[in-house]
Amino acid sequence: QLQLVESGGGLVQPGGSVRLSCAASGVSLEYFAIGWFRQAPGKEREGVGCISFWDGNAYYPDSVKGRFTISRDKAKETVYLQMNAVNPEDTAEYYCSARMGSGNICYARTMDYWGKGTPVTVSS
Repeated sequence: QLQLVESGGGLVQPGGSVRLSCAASGVSLEYFAIGWFRQAPGKEREGVGCISFWDGNAYYPDSVKGRFTISRDKAKETVYLQMNAVNPEDTAEYYCSARMGSGNICYARTMDYWGKGTPVTVSS
């Protein structure tokens, strides 16, 4: 059984940066796509990117393109979400998720595994 644990969230100043980690255990991520999602209070869950763990190719929606970067460390079975130039609208609970299969497109309804989330608050 694959388990995902997010870490790295906290309070960040506007314009600052933060890196979230998603550590996997139980199953190798080799044949998974990993998605990062966020959910702000009162809002629907939103995808902020997806990476193919096999080849490292990532996809980003326009809302975060150029500011967020997803990377992975194969040896550590860990996926990272680097968030730069954050603003208060980035405040949310951030989740990593995984689905079996190739590609770098992740829809929330198709993800097989979810972490419990880590909060990011952007405020001065």
